[in-house]
Amino acid sequence: LEILVTILNMNDNSPVFKQMNLTEVVPEDTKVNATIVAREDLSATDADLDTISYELTTIVPGTDGYFAIKGVNSPEIYLQKALDYEKFKFTTLVLYARDRPAGSIDTTNTATTTINIFIEQADTKSPWFLPCTFINMENNICISSPYTGRINISEMSTEPLILEPGPIYAIDPDYTLNEKIMYSIVGGNTDNVFSVDADTGNLTMNKVATSPDSYLLQVMATQVNNIQKYSIVSVEIKVINKSDYPPFFESRIYYGTVFVGLAPRSFVFHTGDTSSPLMITAADDDFPNV
Repeated sequence: LEILVTILNMNDNSPVFKQMNLTEVVPEDTKVNATIVAREDLSATDADLDTISYELTTIVPGTDGYFAIKGVNSPEIYLQKALDYEKFKFTTLVLYARDRPAGSIDTTNTATTTINIFIEQADTKSPWFLPCTFINMENNICISSPYTGRINISEMSTEPLILEPGPIYAIDPDYTLNEKIMYSIVGGNTDNVFSVDADTGNLTMNKVATSPDSYLLQVMATQVNNIQKYSIVSVEIKVINKSDYPPFFESRIYYGTVFVGLAPRSFVFHTGDTSSPLMITAADDDFPNV
């Protein structure tokens, strides 16, 4: 008598990952759709030889939507949305492996592995001149105001010029990289009157200004390691006549008289001469004929 015996494969084994914990460092400027973790590093095995289904979840709030798997049967993780180091620097993913499709009524065995992802800041931003004002916090766009200063006509200053709202200064907004910045004048420097220190940004004079016309300089801040990362700011230098004397009031004390019941914006009159409006005047010996 010949008896044929068929052994039925019982689902008594759970999927197994090679590693229960993985750590990946991902540069901020990684291209969308690039592979973050390869399939061979994430594929689970099953002693029952079942087809494994995968599901990826994110457990750090605010970091959903950046990473995904290629498909329900392909655990390869890829970048789904552009990264921004300012928004988050770390996230944790959990990959599930199941030996039955989602929604199956059969007994399902599940395994998990955890993927910790650290975002590494990349050189993505050009220098910012300070102070600057954020106009778009979402995209970290900071706009600088022009610098202004004054010099005396036909007078040579040997010290760095004093500017408003402060000295010329730029930073690398990729602050963990903090690349070195160098400065140069790229426009408006008629007759080469001014120089800028490449390292400090201090603005100095090479010669006297002989024209009363203002100078509108264009100063560039460039990253030393990448000349394609640069910003330009305007610096207006006004040329004025030198002031040797301070202005002064023509009287130390002025006396005025007002009458009860006068309407707002009515004149105040000289005390002792109620027919003459009170006038407060100042003079300046730099302008004796004015």
